[in-house]
Formats: sequence, C-alpha cells, structure tokens
Amino acid sequence: MAERKSRPNFSGVWPEVRRIAHAHRRRLALGLSLMLVSNLSGMVLPLTSKFLIDEVIGNQRANLLGLLAAAAAGATLVQAGTSFALSQVLGVAAQRAITDMRRSVQRHVMLLPVRYFDSTQTGVLISRIMTDAEGIRNLVGTGLVQLASGIVTAALALGVLFYLNWQMTLVTLVILVTFGAMMSVAFTRLRPLFRERGKINAEVTGRLAESIGGVRIVKSYVAERREQRVFAHGVHRLFRNIASSITGVSATTAASSVIVGVIGVIIIILGGRAMIEGRMTLGDFVMYVVFTGMVGGPLVQIASIGTQITEAFAGLDRIRELRAVPAENADEARRERVADVRGDIEFQDVSFEYDPGAPVLRQVSFRAPKGSTTALVGSSGSGKSTLISLVMAFNRPLAGRVLVDGRDLATLRIHDFRAHLGVVLQDNFLFDGTIAENIAFARPAATRAQVLAAGRIAHCEEFVAGFEKGYDTVVGERGIKLSGGQRQRVAIARAIVADPRILILDEATSSLDSESEAQIQDGLRALRRGRTTFVIAHRLSTIVSANHILVLEHGEIVERGTHAQLLALGGRYRQLYDRQYQLETDRFINPGEDFTPDLPAPKMAEPAESGGRPGSL
Repeated sequence: MAERKSRPNFSGVWPEVRRIAHAHRRRLALGLSLMLVSNLSGMVLPLTSKFLIDEVIGNQRANLLGLLAAAAAGATLVQAGTSFALSQVLGVAAQRAITDMRRSVQRHVMLLPVRYFDSTQTGVLISRIMTDAEGIRNLVGTGLVQLASGIVTAALALGVLFYLNWQMTLVTLVILVTFGAMMSVAFTRLRPLFRERGKINAEVTGRLAESIGGVRIVKSYVAERREQRVFAHGVHRLFRNIASSITGVSATTAASSVIVGVIGVIIIILGGRAMIEGRMTLGDFVMYVVFTGMVGGPLVQIASIGTQITEAFAGLDRIRELRAVPAENADEARRERVADVRGDIEFQDVSFEYDPGAPVLRQVSFRAPKGSTTALVGSSGSGKSTLISLVMAFNRPLAGRVLVDGRDLATLRIHDFRAHLGVVLQDNFLFDGTIAENIAFARPAATRAQVLAAGRIAHCEEFVAGFEKGYDTVVGERGIKLSGGQRQRVAIARAIVADPRILILDEATSSLDSESEAQIQDGLRALRRGRTTFVIAHRLSTIVSANHILVLEHGEIVERGTHAQLLALGGRYRQLYDRQYQLETDRFINPGEDFTPDLPAPKMAEPAESGGRPGSL
C-alpha cells in the first residue's frame, strides 16, 4: 500500500488534536507556566549586565555587586529547577500520550477484518502504530508549549528593544522576520526529503530482511551478486537523499550565519552611532545585543517547531484514516451474546465474492450437525478456504446465511463465537517463544500438565525429547528452529489445548511424512470426537472417516456424500481419488522417477558478468 502523498487533512485532524490537548490540559497549562517562568528568569542576566556596566563599573557603585550576583544566581537556580520540572511534567506527559495512542491504534488494528490485512503491507501498519504516534510528542510535549512561550518571550524581548532603541529595532525586526520566513520555506522544502528518507529506508530494510530470510533460495539460484546490486542501489538512493538533506541544512545554517552577521553589522553601525551621540549607554548597548538574540532565538525555534507540528498533524491524519476503517466488531453491542456453542453449522444459499463480479462461492448450502466431520475437497481455487473463512467469521456472506445452532452468525458477537474455535491452518505460524508457550497460546491459563498432555496427543514429545530444554526450547521467529512437520505438530497441540467446540483443520498434516501422519491421525480422531470439524485435505486418504465430504468446483458443491458413496458415484471425487492413488502407487513402485510435467530443455547461456543468473528481481 503506497504512502499517501497529499497534504494532511488538517480540518479532519483538529478534533483529535483538541481531544489530546484537552486530555492533557492541566499538564500543558503547568508546562506553559514553567516555561514562561524559565524564559523570564533568562532575562535577568542580560538585565544585570546593564547595571554592571553602567552603575558598578561606570559609576563605581560596588555595593550593587552582591545584589546583582544574587539576582543572577537566583535566576540560574530558577531556570535549572523549571527545566527539570518541565522534563518531568511535559516529557512524561508526552510519553504517556504516545503510549496511549499506540495502544489505541494497535487495539483498533487487531480488530480490523482479515481482508484488510490481505491488502495492506505489514510495514505500513507497524509504521502507523509506532512511528506516526511519535508525533504526539510535539503536541503534548514541549512543542506547543515552546511555540507559545517562544512567542511571548520574543514579544517581551522586542518590547525591551523598542524601549532601548526603536529605530535600530525596526531595521533588526525586518531582517529577523525575513530570516524567519526563509527558515519556514527551508523546512518546508526539507520536509519531503525526510519523509522520503523514511520510505527509502523501509524499502531497503525490507528487501534486506527478505534476502537474509530467504538466503537458501538466494544461494540455490546463485543470486548473491544480484542481491548485492539491489541492496547497493537502495543504499545509494538513501545516500543521495541524505546528501541532499545535508546540503539543505548546511545552506540554512550558512544563511543563519549571514543573517547574524548582517544584524551584527547593523547593531555596530547604528548602535555605535547611538552611543557616540549619547542616546545609548554601553550597558544599554550590551543589553540590546543580548535581547536581540532572545528575539532571534524564538523565531528560529518557532519555524522548527512549526515544521515538527506539521509532521505531527500528518501522522495523526494517517492514524485518522486507519481508524476510519470499520472494525469487524463495530456493531458488537447490538449482537447477541454467545454463552455456549453446540456446534451445529448450516450454510443456506451462501454466495461470496472478494471482487465485484467475480463470485468465489455460489449458493452453497449444506449442514454440518453437532459432532460431525465435514471434509472439503476440490481443485485449487474451488472455494474451500473461502468457505472455511466464512465459518470462522473472517468474512461475511454476500448473500445467504451461515447459521450456528440455528442462529445467524452475522447476529452473534464475534469474540464470543471465536472463543469456541480451534484452528490448525496451512501456514503454521509460531511465535518467538518456547514450545510450551506456543502450545498454551490458545489458552494462556492452561496448566503445564494440560500442555504436556496436548503435546503427547500431537506426538510433539518425539522431537521435544531431543532438545536440551524440552518444552522450554525457544522456537525462534515464526518457529524457524523447528522443521515444517514439527511446527505442524505444535499447531495441532495448540488446537488440542483450546478444547474447541468447532475445529478447523486446513491441511493439518500437509507437512508430515506418512508415518508421522498416521500417528497424528489417531490424536486428531480423538480430538474430533464430539466436536464439529471441518477438514481441508489434498490427501484424500486422510478424510475416509469423514461423515460428509463436499466436492467443490468453481465455488459450487458438485458432489456430496461419504467416501464410499462418492467412490461408487464415479464422478469428480472418484477422478481425484484415482489420480492421487495412481501417483502414490507409481512413486512407490518407481521411486526414482520424476513425475513433474515435461518442460522444455533449458537453453545454454553464458554466465552473467555478475556471477549470478541473468535477470533481476
């Protein structure tokens, strides 16, 4: 999903900004007060410089030294105290707001329909949760407070400058305003570079993670050089972006130096003339120079903070767009509670399509009584997985109804219903934790004895015994330290611990060899007893004992019955069964033969200059 390049919708973000500011209004008010006290304390030292030069040194009033020193020391202590208090009041408030925002966005994301995740990159969602929420720091933290206090401080300092020398102040003000406008334009032009840098960095990092994660494929196809070129191209794009931003920042810094120099020249000329003419004392001149910096500093700060706040608005706008996506439980309060589920599932003329005009299921009707096993077979793309997704309420029918114990699934609370589901999907996803933690994921309150019992039924003990830490062995990201078959057994044990009323087995034994599959089938038969089970299996031998077998083709049920009935029918199921039986027989009799389709002979070609295979990703 590409990042939106249009400007933030400020009008749409304002309600969220007001809500955040209102929620932290007390801390913001206290922070503003502390910031103003700190800034006012900062004016004490330049004010004392006038009296030090004109009175103590010029008029030999040594008795004022102690008073001036005490004032400077007190102001310094006040500044130190307010700075510490600010970090506690606003810093902690900002981090709390960021944490609350992340929790809120993550909670919403986890409640989005599965279909949304199918069409949105994971990296984009992570960026919304982690990175965009960071912008709140500039709203709840020091950003808005610095902006407000900077304006107040600049206004007060400007008043002092007009009091000291209004002619010179007018000239200086024109230059400072020009400088502020230049800074604003500069940050506006630099901001797209920083935004593009994040995008490039995400792309380079993502491709690097893919090439490292798929290193076996890279090496198998001698693509190391190719991946090096892809990575080099990406980091070079990143370098060009950084170089451009460095050039822009350097130009801004140089312009700042020029402006400071110009103001210095003006102050020297006009201020020097004023002192010669007796309109300013030396103390007035020194204080004027210091207060000029107190006006210029906030102007620079305001331009920078304004850019940061704009970025915060952009992040909140993206979060607002994400939150606008309806959650799957958006109308949960109006749905019926599900205290218990018997497991009687019925499809009544169910049709479904992912894209308009391309139906995936067409008027599918069947009933799976409580405790029965319903197997789904058919060629790839026939609608088996889509039918299962409707059972799990991942999708809703376009037409027709899915009934659970006689009640329309669309009227039931999703969370209550899914609490009675157990699933073993084709993609056996494991979390980066121990084997025991992954088994207990379906029921965190499960005891160690229940975890071990589930492991025995799923035949996990056969490989767990070989690990030094047993069930406390960490499986790594996505279970990478386990083989495919081992991951599948852990997934089966996880479903056993869930003790569901409705069990979904989507190719639950696809990663197992024949011997392991036979062992686990015993455990699965025990698990299926008394539970309504839906099975998707390409190995038709694993569904012989199913109560009902539905044969799907092009989204329609073309045959239904038991294994024996469908074989006797001699239709599509018999074709699938005979073809599979013949392939398995041929492999057993001629294990050395290759049954892959005939492919054209590869053309001989000179090796690519890079040392890898020709072509690019």
